[in-house]
Amino acid sequence: MNTPSALLPGGTWTLGDLTVTRFGYGAMQLAGSAVMGLPADHDGALAVLREAVGLGITHIDTAGAYGPRVTNQLIREALHPYPEALHIVTKVGAVRDQQGGWPPARRPEDLRRAVHENLEDLGLDALDVVNLRLGDAQGPRPGSLAEPFETLVELQQQGLVRLLGVSNATVEQVAEAQTIAPIVCVQNMYNLAHRHDDELIDDLAAEGIAYVPFYPLGGFTPLQSTALSAVATRLETTPMSVALAWLLQRSPNILLIPGTSSVAHLRENVVGAGLSLSDEELAELDKIGH
Repeated sequence: MNTPSALLPGGTWTLGDLTVTRFGYGAMQLAGSAVMGLPADHDGALAVLREAVGLGITHIDTAGAYGPRVTNQLIREALHPYPEALHIVTKVGAVRDQQGGWPPARRPEDLRRAVHENLEDLGLDALDVVNLRLGDAQGPRPGSLAEPFETLVELQQQGLVRLLGVSNATVEQVAEAQTIAPIVCVQNMYNLAHRHDDELIDDLAAEGIAYVPFYPLGGFTPLQSTALSAVATRLETTPMSVALAWLLQRSPNILLIPGTSSVAHLRENVVGAGLSLSDEELAELDKIGH
């Protein structure tokens, strides 16, 4: 049974001139083990993408490094030609090595190559949103983003990219990017247990800029908390559902992109994120990250 996008939890948000559902889908888990290679279930991966669109999701997050290039090719196979309402957000600035690492690739030639590969694999003439991935696999790292971000601005001026954002960024890097060109989103690690970006989220909300938490459920090590479990037990639901619902209620500029390779799990995430948490429950959950 399809759920119209108007009924997806959280409603919508505007990225520049693009309207997306606040409940989106992250495609990283569609690649093979450890985000390398082809999926174990190719048809199942296509089914998840088609179900996401069927549920009304209009925001899919991906990256050329996933696979590498595998998730973008799956998205094209499953969904091209794309519905007019669907918007795909991708990332550049990192690649995969043979050991499964995520080494930076932020030289101008790296970024130009990455944008063109994304265009080719997704079957697009222009990318809706491109995030510059900063830092490394351990998290954000200080330093200027001017050269790589200015390269993306050049590609934007050439018409290959519509809108820009940053990922895995420090507060200072977010501010520096905004002195160079407008950004529509910041994509950082954030969840109930990792609250380091609380002030940044509130500042971005005041500016009308989206905040997109990756690892909203803790990543490869799921969130563990007695308080989270207690709230979930009282509501007769799962801790993961509570964690997603909390994020949507945390701030109106938070966009969710939980990933899964299962149609059933995708549907559970949508339902779970639609929970309405009381002020008392929110206060109880807020203690986890403090």
